[in-house]
Amino acid sequence: MARQFNAQRERFLYKWKDYSAGYLFLLPWTIGFIVFMAFPIGWSLFMSVNNVSFQSTGMAYTFVGLENFRRVLVEDSEYSVKLLMYFQEIVLMVPLIIIFSFLVSILLAQQFRGRTFYRALFFLPVIFATGQVLMELFSQGQGELPFIAQYGLEGIVYEAVGRQFAEPVLGVMSKAVIILWYSGVQILIFISGFQTIPKSIYEAIRIDGASPWESFWKITLPGMKPFIGLCTLYTLVDMFTFPFNPIMELVSKHMFLQKTGYGYSSAMAWMYFAIVLVLMLIVVWFTSRTRQAK
Repeated sequence: MARQFNAQRERFLYKWKDYSAGYLFLLPWTIGFIVFMAFPIGWSLFMSVNNVSFQSTGMAYTFVGLENFRRVLVEDSEYSVKLLMYFQEIVLMVPLIIIFSFLVSILLAQQFRGRTFYRALFFLPVIFATGQVLMELFSQGQGELPFIAQYGLEGIVYEAVGRQFAEPVLGVMSKAVIILWYSGVQILIFISGFQTIPKSIYEAIRIDGASPWESFWKITLPGMKPFIGLCTLYTLVDMFTFPFNPIMELVSKHMFLQKTGYGYSSAMAWMYFAIVLVLMLIVVWFTSRTRQAK
């Protein structure tokens, strides 16, 4: 027993030496989550299975089980339509952000004069165009590009992709500036990813006569697959928590309606969270499969 205990202790200490730095970096977030977020999240889950009403004595809770979730799925067509429309925009927006970030990071990873300045320039929107600042910019019309109305592109888009997909495509085109604003973190991740690929591999393949195009497809892209998955995961979360997200606006609206209230809106939020979680798990699964195939 003592020998087994010592073996487990040594194994724990060995793993702690490997992972202790990562756990220490996670510690501030973990403390903040427990103190500020754990209770509100648990309380919203409690309200999602209750009808919440305001009375003179305070808030009253009536347990209804999964009735709120059933109403969201069966009775609320607005929720389903807005979710589908926004999901179509996300399907278009996320690949554009990833491709744009990847191409810019390739340029910024090269050796040239003023590289640090341009790296900082692409990261500035992450600092300034967030939260209330972003909402104010969009309210002033600074978040949309006017070229759609100027060049009459709406009719062309409707003819090219049909009425079903025209709205998401036009929504992405009108918010094209978001691709720039929401690419700063991804660019930094990709630049860090490039630094993990040994330069000796490029030198060896260049000696063998491979072109830069071949080295990109055989060395750079396979080596960057984990970082592409990470950036895709980050971008999904970023887009699904966008300040002008129509689902979040719908949840906020139903919080203060007499027929729905906090319980119904909490059920909408948890269903939305479940959908986002499934998409995130798909990305994680696909990324792990590509790494195993490698």
